[in-house]
Amino acid sequence: MNIKLTLGERLKDLRVERNLKLETLAEQTGLSKSALSKYESDDVTDLSIYAVTTLAEFYGVTTDYLLGVTENKKRPDAVLSDLHLSDGAVDVLRNGKFNHRLLCELIVHENFRRFMTDLEIYVDGYVSANIQNLNAGLEATRQMLKKKYAADENDLYMSTLKLGQIDEDEYFGQVLYDELVAILKNIKTEHRKDKTTSDGSMIDNLMKELEDAQKLEGSADEKKIRTALKAIGINYDKLTEDERKLIKKILYKTAMLKPGTLAGNRGKHRR
Repeated sequence: MNIKLTLGERLKDLRVERNLKLETLAEQTGLSKSALSKYESDDVTDLSIYAVTTLAEFYGVTTDYLLGVTENKKRPDAVLSDLHLSDGAVDVLRNGKFNHRLLCELIVHENFRRFMTDLEIYVDGYVSANIQNLNAGLEATRQMLKKKYAADENDLYMSTLKLGQIDEDEYFGQVLYDELVAILKNIKTEHRKDKTTSDGSMIDNLMKELEDAQKLEGSADEKKIRTALKAIGINYDKLTEDERKLIKKILYKTAMLKPGTLAGNRGKHRR
């Protein structure tokens, strides 16, 4: 949930972050201790422009932040072009009915950059060729042993060569899943300390959806489809075969799925 902090709560948070006592703050700002105490308790009847600007300057934040006009402490007028957002992304951020504060916590998390790097490696297929070459080499060796020595499929070495081949979708799916869940768990832990942000239910729901997606049967792409449809209230299992084909055809036009990754190509090689 998004709970807007009051002036008093913002002032107290800023002071506590700096481990300052009211006496020390009064000495450093020139404002009286009694006035500062009233401001932090929201017992404000005579808040002056001078007090607001003095405290904003002292804490290094904007007056708009203190007064609750914006949630941005330092960058109220960020140039949109500097954010490198598409028109669609801007529309979602402006109109999206979701927890914006949670999104910000996710983006600024220390491990989010690593998550995005691994996501880019997977989506853009930077290692696909290497994985395919590795799988092809292992499979060629396996077939040679089978043909030349009539090796048993259940033999230790034959099984090792088979299990050593990597399914790219499953591998990266697990890597990305583990990284995202670790970030969410960390954010959830931080939320327990801050009763003004969230009761943790949204994090729990996100994690449960990720866990449920991992348990679904079917290919990696089918799991993605089920999860995406679930988010908009559609049960994949209740769709007809024609409806499933239509949805897959549509999703092939997005970044979510790549043509040739579903059941039609499943038997060509084990990735």
